[in-house]
Amino acid sequence: MSKNDAAWTELFERHDILNKIQRSEYFRISSSQINALREARLMAKFDHSVNLPNIFRAHNLTILPDSRGAYLIGHFDAYQTIRADFPVNPIEISFPPVIESIDYTNLYSEASALLCAYNCGIIDDVVGEPVNLTVLGRMSTSRFAYRIRNTQVDSWYNINVENAQCEIDGGFEGSTKFAIVEAKTYIADDFLIRQLYYPYRLWQSKIKKWILPIFMSYSNDVFNFLIYEFKDVENYNSLELIEQRSYKIASESIELEDIFEVFQQVQILPEPIGVPFPQADNFRRVIDLLGLLYHSDLTAQSITLEYQFDQRQTQYYTRSAMYLGLVNRLTDTSPVYTLSELGKSILQMPAKQKYLAIVRQILQHEVFYKVTELYFKNSVRPSREAVVTIMQNASLNISGTTTIPRRAQTVLAWVDWILSLPRAINH
Repeated sequence: MSKNDAAWTELFERHDILNKIQRSEYFRISSSQINALREARLMAKFDHSVNLPNIFRAHNLTILPDSRGAYLIGHFDAYQTIRADFPVNPIEISFPPVIESIDYTNLYSEASALLCAYNCGIIDDVVGEPVNLTVLGRMSTSRFAYRIRNTQVDSWYNINVENAQCEIDGGFEGSTKFAIVEAKTYIADDFLIRQLYYPYRLWQSKIKKWILPIFMSYSNDVFNFLIYEFKDVENYNSLELIEQRSYKIASESIELEDIFEVFQQVQILPEPIGVPFPQADNFRRVIDLLGLLYHSDLTAQSITLEYQFDQRQTQYYTRSAMYLGLVNRLTDTSPVYTLSELGKSILQMPAKQKYLAIVRQILQHEVFYKVTELYFKNSVRPSREAVVTIMQNASLNISGTTTIPRRAQTVLAWVDWILSLPRAINH
C-alpha cells in the first residue's frame, strides 16, 4: 500500500467520510485535516483517474478543490476520456535555425515541450492565428459556481468555488482567441477536466476573447493536441472535442532498410539475470517512462503518481526498461529507478539514431530477434502461436502454462512498434 493509500484510508476512518457522503452527497475536508497525516499538495493531486487512491476507486469517488484551503470528496464525474484516434501522419514542422537555446531532441519536460511547440509555430497553427505566450504558472480562480455530474445517480452537484488555486502550463493570446494549454509528456487515457475548467472560468470572467481549452501530450517525439470547447460555461461536464491535431519536427527518416540493417548487425545476448521477461504491451509507454526519468531519479511511488500508471503497471514498465538495459534499480527495499548511462546517451540522440538504438536493444534478445526474423522471412506479422513456439524453445525463466501466451502479446506489440517506425518517423 502506498503512503497516499494508507493516509487516505486512515482519513476516511477518522472522519467517517463514507457515511457522511451517503448522508450529505459530498464531504468537505480541509487542507489542515489532510496535512495532519501527509502534505495536502501530495494527497490531492490526481491528474488521471488511475492515480486515485484505492479507497476512492473502490467507492467511485473523486476530489476537487473549492477554495485554497479545502477540498470536496464526492461522486464527481471529474475526468475526460481521451479518444485514441490522433492523425496517423503528423504534420511536419521545421525547427527554426535561429534558435540555439532549445534542443528539440531533448524535450523531456512539459515546459520544454510546450516552449518548443510555441517557438516552432505549432501553437499558432493549432489556435489558427499568431499568438503570444502571456500567462503561465499558479494563480487564484476568484469566485464562481458550476454544476458537475453525479456518477452514481442521474443528478448534478452544485459547487461554489472561492479563490481555489489553479495552474496554467501555458496561456497563448492572439487577436481573437486565448488558448489555455494543459501539457503532458506522455500518453494519457484521460485527464482531470479541472485542469482546464478552473483556468477557463478564471479567464472567461476577465477577457472577452474566445477561450480555447487545449490538452497537449508530447510522446515519442510527436505533439498531440486535443482542442475543446465548453458548451455551457457553468457546466463542468460540457467539454466537447472540436478537433485533434498532431505535429512533429522534421527529422531524418527511418526506412525499413534501416531496421533490417540493425537486425543484421545485432549480437544476441544472454537473458538478463534477475529481471523478468517483459510484460508491457504498449512500447510507447516504455519510451515515455525513459523521458520521465531523464531529469531525475524516481521512486516507484513517484512514477505511479506522476505518470498514468497504477502500481502494477509501474512495476511492469520499469522492469521492461531494465530488461533492455536502459534503466537501473538502485535499491530493492524502497526501489529508486534511474536511467543507465546507456539510457541517458540514447535519449540525447537525434530521433532516427535514438529509435534505431532502442531497436538494437530489443533485438539483442533472442525471442524478439527470432520473431522479427520470421516477419522478414514471410513479410507478414507472425501469429501468436508462432511466437509462443519460439518462446518455448528459448531459455526463458518463465513458469506457468498461461504465462508464455500472455508474454507473447508483449513480444508482438514490441515488434509491431519496431516495424511501425518507418511510417511513424517518415510522416
